[in-house]
Amino acid sequence: MKMKAGVVYGVKDIRYEDIEKPVPGEGQVLVKVKYTGICGSDLPRVNEGTAHYTPIVLGHEFSGTVEQVGAGVTNVAPKDRVAGIPLVPCMKCEDCQKGNYSLCKHYDFIGSHSFGSYAQYVCVPQTNVVKFDDAVSFEKGAFFEPATVALHGLERTDYKGGKTVAVLGGGTIGMMTMQWAKIFGAKKVVVFDILDERLALGMRLGATAGINTSKEGFMEEALSETYGRGFDYVFETAGNVTTMKLAFKLAANKAEVCFIGTPTKEISFTVDEWEQLNRKEFKLTGSWMSYSAPFPGHEWELVAHYFGTGELKFDDSFIFEKIGLSNIDTAFSKFLMPGTVKGKILIDSEA
Repeated sequence: MKMKAGVVYGVKDIRYEDIEKPVPGEGQVLVKVKYTGICGSDLPRVNEGTAHYTPIVLGHEFSGTVEQVGAGVTNVAPKDRVAGIPLVPCMKCEDCQKGNYSLCKHYDFIGSHSFGSYAQYVCVPQTNVVKFDDAVSFEKGAFFEPATVALHGLERTDYKGGKTVAVLGGGTIGMMTMQWAKIFGAKKVVVFDILDERLALGMRLGATAGINTSKEGFMEEALSETYGRGFDYVFETAGNVTTMKLAFKLAANKAEVCFIGTPTKEISFTVDEWEQLNRKEFKLTGSWMSYSAPFPGHEWELVAHYFGTGELKFDDSFIFEKIGLSNIDTAFSKFLMPGTVKGKILIDSEA
């Protein structure tokens, strides 16, 4: 049988066409895809030709319903509502044996190494779906992956409630990080961004304050939130040189700083900037993906739970536009015009 998919053939060459519909084998699940979010990692693969191979079907931030299960599948059944879990670790290497699946060097990845969800159907191992209930929309289901990335970043620190938190970057990951900090008991969470509308969104979602870093005197305003001592936890979510350096300035003595954002440019620090790490004795770490033991990790279960209760809030402004799979080429062309896309584009596999 055939199905429709968006197939990448080369640079700026993604085609809506018929391909073979997958059939689930033992331990596999066939998902009828509803929505897939366009991830920033997909953009160079389509628009710059950096896909691992072609032709390929990308897409890994997806939601849908179970269409069919293979032999031995016990965790889901047909008609279950599910979100996709893209990483397929080898389970054999030293990192996997320690439960550090994000660090696996022999992994598969749905939507970059294997065919993904820019299609009407996608076939994945049973461990690579998580159920969610009717209270969670399919739109939210397509945001499970970024929500887990934010939670994993929070937990890369020795996070404790009752302290002050700075979140640098008001994008989706930043808003999720801010909310996780609140859910787990932060005394104060301040969001930093250059756009007032992102700061206003942060306030709607529960931030204590929002500070525009493009305005004069913002540093004094920021430090006044902590009576001049700096923030106990600083999470950088933009992958921007400016915010990465700002994290060092905002950190309190003995703070913990985590870089969740993925940098896209070279970065260097002055001696004075780098010396803050020494003088303040803060801990600096990074975060990669969103998995823990037992696979795929409690991050995914907690997103399903807190989206379901409504404590992890979802705002319509997270979604810039919904575009049908039949127009997937148009969706990717929008990213060729800088500043056009403000939020997530969801690909609707039923349109």
